[in-house]
Amino acid sequence: MENSEKLTNSKEVIAYIAERFPKCFTIEGEAKPLKIGIFQDLAERLSEDPKVSKTQLRTALRQYTSSWRYLHGVKAGVSRVDLDGNECDVLEQEHVDHALKALEESKAKVRTRRKEQAMAKAAKEGEAKKTRTKSAKPKNIKQKTAKVNKKPVETTRVLNADEVIVGKDVQVNMGSGNMPATIVEINKDDVRVRLTNGLVMAVKAEHLRS
Repeated sequence: MENSEKLTNSKEVIAYIAERFPKCFTIEGEAKPLKIGIFQDLAERLSEDPKVSKTQLRTALRQYTSSWRYLHGVKAGVSRVDLDGNECDVLEQEHVDHALKALEESKAKVRTRRKEQAMAKAAKEGEAKKTRTKSAKPKNIKQKTAKVNKKPVETTRVLNADEVIVGKDVQVNMGSGNMPATIVEINKDDVRVRLTNGLVMAVKAEHLRS
C-alpha cells in the first residue's frame, strides 16, 4: 500500500520531487537551472497528490533555488531544464550575474558567522583555561623524566570558505581523529559528505580539514 502521508518540511518535499522528477531535480551534486515557470508545471503535475501542497512546493522551490549547489549550476551557456529534463532557454547573462552575486553574498554571511563563532569559542576556552589554572594545586613531587616517542602530528588545516566545493576530497575531524570523505552537498548551515564506507552525513564546515 502506497504511503500517502503528507510531507512535513521543505527537505522532505525536495527529496520527493527529486524522486518524482529525477531528470530535473537532484538532492546531491550540482543542480541544473530550472525552467522559468517551473512552479506552475509542478503544481499542475502534483495537483492530485495528497502528500504535498502548493504552499509547500513554493517554499521548497525557493529553498532549492537559493542553495549554493543550485547557484553554482547557474553558468553562462547552460540551458534550463523542464520537469522531464528537456532543455529550454539558455540562461541569460543577467540571471548568471544575479546567481553569482547571491552566491557571494551568502558565502560572505557564512564566513562572518563562522568568524564570530570561532571568536566566541576562543573566548570561552580562554576563560575556562584561566579557571583551571587558578584551581590547580601546586605539586612538590618530582616527576621522572622519560623519553616519550610522540607520534608525528597530522598536518591538516581548516578549509577556507572558497575551498568548500562539491566533489572535493577532505578530512572530517571526528574528535579522536580525521576520516577521509568527499563533499557531496553544500548548505547554508552544514555540509554533507560521503565517507569512504559510503555513509553520507552532515557536518559543520569548521570540522573539515585539508
